[in-house]
Amino acid sequence: MSSEPSHTGPLAGIRILEVGHILAGPYATMMLADLGAEVTKIEPPTGDLSRQVSDAYFASLNRGKRSICLDLTTDEGQRRLGELAAGAHALLVNLKPSAIRRFGLTYDALRRWNDKIVCVALTGYGLDSGDDPAFDYVIQAVTGVASLTGDPDGPPTLPGYSAADNSTGLTAALGLLAQIVSGRGGQVDVSLRDVMLSQLNYRASAYLNEGTEPRRMPNGAHSYYVPAQLFPTADGYLALFVTHDGFWRLFATEAGIEGFGTMAERARRRDEVLAVVGDVLAGDTAIGWESRLRPLGVPAAAVRSLPDALAETPDAVVTAGEFRLVANPIRIRGYEPEYGAPPALGEHSDVPAPSH
Repeated sequence: MSSEPSHTGPLAGIRILEVGHILAGPYATMMLADLGAEVTKIEPPTGDLSRQVSDAYFASLNRGKRSICLDLTTDEGQRRLGELAAGAHALLVNLKPSAIRRFGLTYDALRRWNDKIVCVALTGYGLDSGDDPAFDYVIQAVTGVASLTGDPDGPPTLPGYSAADNSTGLTAALGLLAQIVSGRGGQVDVSLRDVMLSQLNYRASAYLNEGTEPRRMPNGAHSYYVPAQLFPTADGYLALFVTHDGFWRLFATEAGIEGFGTMAERARRRDEVLAVVGDVLAGDTAIGWESRLRPLGVPAAAVRSLPDALAETPDAVVTAGEFRLVANPIRIRGYEPEYGAPPALGEHSDVPAPSH
């Protein structure tokens, strides 16, 4: 048996059409392209809006795809869309609901071409919930995510990346694959709002079942586990995440702390625990504590910058055409993706689609 890595991905032979802009939808289909699917990006003559941001931005969401320019407002564009749909397993659309319907990008519109096609609508609030503007930051505000982020005495805060868009893209990819596996065509509906509410799982459950009002905690502290948050040290910040009594015993022994032996006690005496732990951690640097605690199996890490994190993980950086990008996070033993360059606008418009 050959030990050479295979370049045939698990989704080889799966043909996916994409219509959309910017991040959530293109990220979903890029993940699928990395795993071997053939993704054809259908762009208007003006192109995906992300092309206007920067070449590096566009590349980070569109490597390894084909690009076809179609004007879906014309009869010719609609005819070509139908031809493409006839040979595709799925279509993923990231537009507002009225545009999805106007351009004929639903299962009901395309089933006459292919009754097995899976049509995924990725929207802000749902395919049947109107066209209210819905971008990542807006969704984080409307679902309560922003209100839960930041220190209690400060303003609501947003993370430094597009958490709602990325999460919804991955969820949409999962829904698309699930319906393909079912062997049935149909409409899949995934919204940014629903995904972010779903990701508030234990916070929402605590409120719905126990009446616990969610609140922000200093230094990003976890609502259940103590100590589990960021701590300032002699140099830098340390993330310490003690989730059970075994971790506490290991940490407390290394730190020279006595008492607080159970999770319930630590939760009840939160302020005392945090004061003691904070004083001890101030006696060494964040990197120093990381080097002491990691060998013991205690979850702890010094806060790094993105450049530092990338420098420490060179295997996570790949080349796609002229761009250096972060690799697909799904590692499949025996499969090595071929990361193709992002397509030029309309690069494949005159190239015949592969035979089916």
